[in-house]
Amino acid sequence: MKFNFRESVFRIWYWYVNKIDKNAEVLFMNYGFSENGQNIPLDDKNEPNRYSIQLYHHLANEAEIKNKDIVEIGCGRGGGLSYIANQFSPASAIGVDLDKRAMSFCNDHYKEKELSFLQGDAQNLSLESNAYDVVVNVESSHRYPDMSAFLGEVSRILRPDGYFLFTDFRYDFEIEDVKKKLELSGLTVLKERFITEEVVKALELDDARRRILVKKLAPKFLHKIALNFAGTVGSETYNQFALGKYVYFSYVLKKQ
Repeated sequence: MKFNFRESVFRIWYWYVNKIDKNAEVLFMNYGFSENGQNIPLDDKNEPNRYSIQLYHHLANEAEIKNKDIVEIGCGRGGGLSYIANQFSPASAIGVDLDKRAMSFCNDHYKEKELSFLQGDAQNLSLESNAYDVVVNVESSHRYPDMSAFLGEVSRILRPDGYFLFTDFRYDFEIEDVKKKLELSGLTVLKERFITEEVVKALELDDARRRILVKKLAPKFLHKIALNFAGTVGSETYNQFALGKYVYFSYVLKKQ
């Protein structure tokens, strides 16, 4: 996905969030998920991030995670992996992200004994082969220069019969290329679903909170860029989803 300008903005915004978010208010950076009045039970701590959490819940429900060894590649600021660790009880959970500051934040912020975080490249992971039962990847792969290399790494680190839980978005004209790369990965597609409508609904329901966070954390001259990055209603990003130019998907794949 050719997002050169967006990639530059992402790097700046990501750096800025890691620098300024002293109260850990930004633990998720995905666009969220809302389906048919879905209302999973959340405590007061997690409720503000309901829609982003529901995207993780949507994926994590698709495989047996309890007492398994799991990895999230592209874990960002760790909120999703922490939720999975607390709600689905894996034996171990490792988060990997390219951003060293984010990994430093995660190791300081999360205290669950089964959780650990390390800096790493999704296309060249320093993880053991055939060592993990579940690999999770949420709204991160569109930033990878070599999707095939990433999928090769997923296949390498998964144990036989391990699951790859994958969700992200692409331009509409890139979907066939994603499907082709998945077919060539050696992993078997068990489930394919297009969830753009559910993502748009989440953006609408979460709009007020996202605007408040941008106003609170971003300097005024960055508000327009930050609102677009956050997918607020009326932004270019929101409109691309609403018009179907961006297509959001989720997949369950298995290593046979």
